[in-house]
Order: sequence, then structure tokens, then C-alpha cells
Amino acid sequence: MKLNTIKRAGKSHLVDMGPIRLRQPFPTQHIEMIDPFILLHHYGPYEISETNNPFDLGPHPHRGFEPVTFLVQGEQLHRDSLGNESVVKAGDVQWTTAGRGIVHAEKPTPEFVKQGGVIEGIQLWLNLPAEKKMMSSAYQHVSRDEFRTITSDDGKVHTQIIAGELEGDYGRILTQTPVNAFMIEAKAGGKQTIAYSNTHQSMLYLLKGKVTVNGIEAIEFDKNQLMEFQQDGDGISIQADEDSMLLFLSGEPLNEPVATYGPYVMNSQTELLEAMRDYQMGKMGFLPAN
Repeated sequence: MKLNTIKRAGKSHLVDMGPIRLRQPFPTQHIEMIDPFILLHHYGPYEISETNNPFDLGPHPHRGFEPVTFLVQGEQLHRDSLGNESVVKAGDVQWTTAGRGIVHAEKPTPEFVKQGGVIEGIQLWLNLPAEKKMMSSAYQHVSRDEFRTITSDDGKVHTQIIAGELEGDYGRILTQTPVNAFMIEAKAGGKQTIAYSNTHQSMLYLLKGKVTVNGIEAIEFDKNQLMEFQQDGDGISIQADEDSMLLFLSGEPLNEPVATYGPYVMNSQTELLEAMRDYQMGKMGFLPAN
């Protein structure tokens, strides 16, 4: 396998988003987007209790992309204007296709708030192509034990296939464009190679631990770093220097103009104005506050 060379690597700095403080690997002043991925947030770990609950996101709209949540720790309640209501637990993934418009809300479940605990997760915004931005909205929730998992030859690396394909196994999530999403848990000393199409833009985000990427290049990769790769090979390799957790993402770039404002990702300013108007007119549906 010819390994993809590393394009850049950088720390994920803390930013304030209303009452929430979280890490934002991109967009930054150095990385506007990694097409087709628009945004990546690493939220938490937050200590949740009856006297401290910063992660209560009331009803808000989206249009033109797919907001995705990979829940690492805790328990969240999802509600949306399609009538879906589900409890998302650690290791679960919720994949919302906003399309023409959806209103949703997320917060820790009342039971979780009462008992107390830690919430941590990844929020990803995946762009939709122009031809699908006004498609019907949809929601997918897949629990941790429903995903297929690939185990490395040394038995130390477990790769959960959320979307896309790895070594002939496929993810449970239905995607609108060619995308791979893998959650990797590695014990110290474990090694794994990840093969994927060189037509994809790709990245690794390290949630915890420390790994060496691409063997001979011997680039050490520390916690809360994002690594972006060139499209000049057939995959990457990782070796865990200590117990680690990583998110691997790759996708076919759309190569389309992108216009964003708040919770909308469209192709033009005119479409953004239309999205704001449609939300105000109730065309994205309704969702009670509680």
C-alpha cells in the first residue's frame, strides 16, 4: 500500500459557542473546510448534574447538510420536527439529513441529569451536493452494538465502521455521497492500516491517547490534534503509543461553492436568505421547547 502523505497537522483549540466551551479543529484561519466536511466540534467532557447542565440545546433549524453526532460518553435525548424522539447512548451515532429543513433539539436525558455523569461527543457537519440540498429530511440512529467492527491482526485495534467500507465490510449508515466514517479504539502497541480511495479527502482526529502515523514518517500525534492527508496514496497506517481513540473521516469532495450562515449550509447568499425566510414561515416544521 502506498501511504497518503500528511498535508498538515494542528491542535484543536477551545472556542466559546454560547454557554458551551468546546474544541473546533475546523473551520479555523488555516483550514476553512475539508470538502465535503464543513465543521468538526469536539464537545465535552462536561460534568452534568442538576446544578450544572450547559449542554441543553433547545429547538433550532438546519438546512442543506447532514449534522452528525458521535456520542463518546453519556446519554442524550434527541427530538425533531419529523416526530423522532430517541435516547442516544455512548458509542451510538445519530445521522440527520437536514435536506430542505429540519428543527431538532438535544440535551441530556432527565434521568442522566438526575444521576449525574459525563457527556462527550463529536459533532460533524457533512455537506450535501446542490442537487440534494432540498431533499426530504431524514434521521438515522444506530446503536453501538449494531455496527460492524474490524479487529487488527494483533487484536489490539478495533475499528467501528459507521459509514462507508473497510476491508469488505460496510457501515450501517446510509449516506448521500461517498463517505467513510470509522471510530477507532486502540490498545498501546496496536497497529492498523486503513485503505480507502485516493479520490477522497481524508483526516484523523485524536480524541485521546497518542499514536504514530504512517510508520517510517514517524509523526507522533497527540490528543486533540487533527491530521489532514494528501490524495497521493491508497490509505494510512497508525500505531498506538498508548491507549487511544480516533475518528477517521474521508469523502469525495463536492467542489461546489459553499455559503454558510448559522445553521444553514447552501451554495449562495440568496439560498441562505430563502432558508431564513422559510424557517420563520414554519416551512421546516415545528418543535415544542420541551
